[in-house]
Amino acid sequence: MPMHKRRSKIGLNKQSQSLNLRVLVFCLASSLTLFGFSFREQGVGPFSIARSVVGTICIPIHYAGALATFPIRAAATAFGNAGATHETLSSLKQENAQLLARVSELEEAKKTTDRLQDLLALKSTYNLQSCAARIISGSHSSWEDCVTIDKGTTSGLSVGMPVMDSNGAIGQIVQCSATSSVVRLLSDEKSSIPAMIQSSRAQGVVQGSVDGTIRLTLINSNLKADVGDIVLTSGLGGIFPKGVPLGKITTVDKVPGSLYYNIHIAKLSPTENLEEVLVVTSLTEEQKATDKDISDADAQDSVANQDFTSVKSNDSSSSASSSPTKDSSASGTSTSSSKGE
Repeated sequence: MPMHKRRSKIGLNKQSQSLNLRVLVFCLASSLTLFGFSFREQGVGPFSIARSVVGTICIPIHYAGALATFPIRAAATAFGNAGATHETLSSLKQENAQLLARVSELEEAKKTTDRLQDLLALKSTYNLQSCAARIISGSHSSWEDCVTIDKGTTSGLSVGMPVMDSNGAIGQIVQCSATSSVVRLLSDEKSSIPAMIQSSRAQGVVQGSVDGTIRLTLINSNLKADVGDIVLTSGLGGIFPKGVPLGKITTVDKVPGSLYYNIHIAKLSPTENLEEVLVVTSLTEEQKATDKDISDADAQDSVANQDFTSVKSNDSSSSASSSPTKDSSASGTSTSSSKGE
């Protein structure tokens, strides 16, 4: 390229840059000037009115521009979302699964905390000297109703100790090893616990059965027993603390000729869903049956024995009164036969 043309082009570029700079300076100065006048007017004046008019006129233009560009912006957003990689989606799925597992873990922890708080409430209510344990297995035979807990002799447990859930007594330890124990539940046919009806204080024995039902036996039919009554431990025998709930009466039948009611009770909570329990390790003097409780039980037995003796005497009298009639009839028949001969 000739030298004079190259110099001419460089000159034109310099002139263009100088012109652009002047325009920029002019625009900046004009903006500052207009801003100054507008500021001095404080919203009232020709500059403020002109700016308001221009803004009002431009509103439809801005609105039309937004509508016109909306499809483009929406398409760009959709394209951006569609551009998410497979790794990103997999990462989100994994994170979601972790969050769900965490929520499940927290819910289970809350349920466990609630159960333990209920056990602590029972312990506090009855002032129990106890040891907490977890159920690790159920019955190993269809002929018995037992569970196994994860505490044994190394934790201070021994055979005969009562076992509670958050609602009351559920059974008694019958086998004990170093690290585990077998608990016989109320519904086991070999279970037998001294008990009383809360409302009438009538004393009897709660017994299990082969079919899993629970009965309250030895309640004299002259005493008060109603459906819905709560059955408590009586404390007799010194094994179970006095006054702990055992169940609720569901049926009361008065059998003709029997001295005792036929009473069935229901457990206060299903033992199939138990997870944690309390083992009562010792009793205080307040938790044992008093001398009055023992005398009341003896008096109740005495009344039952008297009733039994009375019934037996009545049966004997009835048999004796019917015997002479039979003898007379037989004698009369014999005499008539003699006369006939």
